[in-house]
Amino acid sequence: MEKISELFWKASCKDMAKGYIKDKDTNKYICLVCGESFEKGVIYKEDEKYYEAEKYAQIHIAKDHDSMFDYLVNLNKKVTGLTDTQKSLLQFFYEGLSDNEIVKEKGGSPSTVRNQRFTLKEKEKQSKVFLAIMQLLDEKNKRDEKDDFVPLHRGATMIDDRYAITNEENEAILKMYFKEGLDGPLSTFPIRKEKRKIAILRHLIKRFERGAYYTEREVNEVLKSIYSDHVLIRRYLIEYGFMDRENDGSKYWVKE
Repeated sequence: MEKISELFWKASCKDMAKGYIKDKDTNKYICLVCGESFEKGVIYKEDEKYYEAEKYAQIHIAKDHDSMFDYLVNLNKKVTGLTDTQKSLLQFFYEGLSDNEIVKEKGGSPSTVRNQRFTLKEKEKQSKVFLAIMQLLDEKNKRDEKDDFVPLHRGATMIDDRYAITNEENEAILKMYFKEGLDGPLSTFPIRKEKRKIAILRHLIKRFERGAYYTEREVNEVLKSIYSDHVLIRRYLIEYGFMDRENDGSKYWVKE
């Protein structure tokens, strides 16, 4: 199955809003937030009640992730294109607050809130037009998959042209630095080559199971088999948003 980040970016707007997709190959409903899957035909139990797979996927989203609105609106601002002010206003709009109620909560004036509401509606229209343009572009120019960009991981802490890596470039980078094969050790680590660094870190995070928790010692053991300076790799995995940890270092996990 594709990585969860790839599923997320390939999902339609409708599926992103639902928070899950149906995988035609496996006949499973897959959560776009954490990757948990629910097989069609299987009955799932929750609070002494029984649910079919798709309904249970909806329950899972609400129970484990609060709501897709909260999840999406709180993604990195480079991903959403939203300012902090726009995010907070969208939260108020989602909660059903009137312009006057928002002013009481946030300050400012009703006219300012109305102007922001108008700006967001215009942004919505522009986004729809842009999506239509890109769809027509894709239909007109059937690109070779090797020219497609490697999907951006959702935990990315900085988003710029260093992430503009095609599948062909990614394959060449990994071949250059994993001389004994992709499951083997890393020959060297290109600290000053940002694209190469990101491609390598994206590959290395696959050595860890999504949804599992690791002690620092367990993380070190995995990384020691890959590269001599395992502390350096661990630091970059966290710095670039591939992995997260508790402040005291007691627990590590793959960042969603």
